[in-house]
Amino acid sequence: MTSSFEVNINKDKCKGCQLCIFFCPAKHLKLSSDLNKKGVKYVAKKEASKCSGCGFCFLICPDYCIEIYESENI
Repeated sequence: MTSSFEVNINKDKCKGCQLCIFFCPAKHLKLSSDLNKKGVKYVAKKEASKCSGCGFCFLICPDYCIEIYESENI
């Protein structure tokens, strides 16, 4: 049995500080070219399969925009 992780980003709460991008060891996150309701570029996922579930993005985000969920695959 293996585990995979899903990162959910609340793009409308994101202020685009990019701390999560900088601290992600898997380089799983990127800055979107689109704007959110605040008028700033928000953080988005690159590839879902790259997330290791380390939680650095969740811990470093000052606005609590990121949640990580684990799912088990058989």
